[in-house]
Amino acid sequence: MKSPQALLLALALGAVTMAQTATPDAGPSPMVRTLLAQMSLEEKVGQMTQISLELVCKGYPMTQDPLEIDLPSLRRALLEYHVGSILNVGTSAHTLERWREIITTIQDVATKETRLGIPVIYGIDAVHGAGYTLGATLFPQHLGMAATWEPELVRKEAEITAYEIRACGIPWNFSPVLDIGRQPLWPRLWETFGEDPYLASVMARAYVAGLQGSDGRLDTHERAAACAKHYLGYSFPLTGKDRTPAWIPERMLREYFLPPFQAAVQTGVKTVMVNSSEINGIPVHASSFYLRDLLRGELGFQGVIVSDWADIRNLHERDRVASTPKEAVRMAVMAGVDMSMVPLDYSFYDLLLELVREGTVPEGRIDEAVGRILQLKADLGLFADPYPPKEASGRFASPDCREIALQAARESITLLKNSGKLLPLSSSAKVLVTGPTAHKRSCLNGGWTITWQGDREDLYPKDTPTILEAIVATAGRERVKYVPGVEVNREIDIKAAVKAARTADVAIVCLGEDPYCETPGNISDLTLPEPQLRLVASLAAAKVPVVVVLVEGRPRLITSIADKAAAIVMAYLPGPQGGQAIADVLFGRVNPSGKLPITYPRACNDLTLYDHKHSENANSFNRYDPLFPFGFGLSYTSFAYGDLTLDKETLGRGDSLTVSVTVENVGQRSGKEVVQLYLSDLYASVTPSVRRLKRFTKVDLWPGEKQTVHFTLHESDLGFIGMDNRLTVEPGQFAVRVGDLVRTFVLE
Repeated sequence: MKSPQALLLALALGAVTMAQTATPDAGPSPMVRTLLAQMSLEEKVGQMTQISLELVCKGYPMTQDPLEIDLPSLRRALLEYHVGSILNVGTSAHTLERWREIITTIQDVATKETRLGIPVIYGIDAVHGAGYTLGATLFPQHLGMAATWEPELVRKEAEITAYEIRACGIPWNFSPVLDIGRQPLWPRLWETFGEDPYLASVMARAYVAGLQGSDGRLDTHERAAACAKHYLGYSFPLTGKDRTPAWIPERMLREYFLPPFQAAVQTGVKTVMVNSSEINGIPVHASSFYLRDLLRGELGFQGVIVSDWADIRNLHERDRVASTPKEAVRMAVMAGVDMSMVPLDYSFYDLLLELVREGTVPEGRIDEAVGRILQLKADLGLFADPYPPKEASGRFASPDCREIALQAARESITLLKNSGKLLPLSSSAKVLVTGPTAHKRSCLNGGWTITWQGDREDLYPKDTPTILEAIVATAGRERVKYVPGVEVNREIDIKAAVKAARTADVAIVCLGEDPYCETPGNISDLTLPEPQLRLVASLAAAKVPVVVVLVEGRPRLITSIADKAAAIVMAYLPGPQGGQAIADVLFGRVNPSGKLPITYPRACNDLTLYDHKHSENANSFNRYDPLFPFGFGLSYTSFAYGDLTLDKETLGRGDSLTVSVTVENVGQRSGKEVVQLYLSDLYASVTPSVRRLKRFTKVDLWPGEKQTVHFTLHESDLGFIGMDNRLTVEPGQFAVRVGDLVRTFVLE
């Protein structure tokens, strides 16, 4: 139990107000400095140690399900090793009530039995909502959210996520993923906001502001600390395999991969998680350039830097830049890592203590890291109240929250092809539903859902429909036949599907991937598995109109069947509301408005991206020729662009440019259109891209309605990373493109 001295200190800590929290560049608050001065070296090093929940549960390493905290193990972690942070789910998703019990038990030991009563900060991967809490509000994964091109929906998603994890007693979310998705093989592509730095940066600002609030106050039960990950360059492995080397020149790194992290830092993100792999032979966990010079020095990040899973040990065991585990700890801590996600032992604690005692790591570096960790806890209000809120379940997964998730899923759906206006389908149509993703909830969600891989179909709640169930509810059971035909990688009975299709008006073929997460999702061929392609080809050969619905986390190649399908719908990983959203789009209850946040390639080795260089599109041999381009998406109505005007044709340095364009709905039904502004620097000292996205907005128009949209460009929008690896703005001619309209101007 606490000593009288500790009790007095705890009372003082409990009185902390937001006026005492740190301000930019101010360092820790007076309260944190007072606490830091009272801590032993062991208590400090413990604060830098993050362990996984399994380590303090009964039965570890064979953790029991349902999970149960082992109090002796928990006391060992918090009293003997002074652990400052715990993460993860332990087994599979828990109920809200169970999470509240788990967090309460942990905080009881941390605040009532340790010498100084420092609360634990608990972290979780709530990447598309509180996915490790049963019944929580879940959204499309990041790639689908990017396809909405609606940052307000991203902000609302983050607000709901913050509320629902705080209702559990969890104040720290390991999200957003701000890696840029420019390698389509990469198994974590669906966790990104797509291939474009500007789109990802806009979504980054929206997500961080939604999770943390825009007023800087995190000490409420409706806010949580965001974690921008995985800094930096993680998403561009040369092989496409997870956690394998990236080779990225510094100029390219700054041009494409750094901007979303810069946007998050500018929005006040509290924590950053480090890239699990390496750039140009340098593991990021061991790089003071990436962590100190670039992230803290240039970007001005003031918060906590946390490692990813076991990645400090990996400096020795996998990356082999450290000859011993002890040297790996020294390298990472001195490079700038503040907290180690160890996560399943206390090796980091033991080794770091040795390093400090022998003088290899100065205690001043420990104080720096621990000051940031304690400040984060103070900012979150954990010293005042580390427990789940007494009344939090009322708004948890409320109908209003689910409606927002449904709206996000609907707006993410992207119509890629619609020959002969086959879609929308009549509700009286006779329909065959087939394919491996038609009747699985897990496929709609993907990883980080209920379990790490998201693949436990038996654990998914049955209160939201699969695609098949939503179609049946829309068209009526008597009009819908279901024959699975194939699994993801194996044929079941294609002949049975073809036979059933002959009595149907249309075949809805739901293709895609089984759920996966991280390295288990590695593939060597982007092509959709052959049984799925054969199913579509067989149905088309039977002269049945085919609608392909793609439920996938990356653009699996469908080139061989694209001409055979009358309609193609990209659903991404739309979350539990995805079945309903897909049915709503197929049957016309919703007019699709999603646009691709990635380039959908035509061939395995033709991975040219939208912002390619002129040499990549110079002739019939080198050209940007994807199956579907970045920013593309059809509607059930038509839009016309006109009157593209610039408020000036010549800009001086420091001037801004106002671009105006009129958008008209010239079709027969209301719809939403994403207005996209692209900029081309016609000549530059570094080869310019053909075009770069610079602004976008989404407009909602009735038939015959017009709207004039205004965009403002600033001098920085005209810049690029120059030969000196710094932002460069050069005089010359530029072109603005919106739709098929182009106007030029000159920067003097």
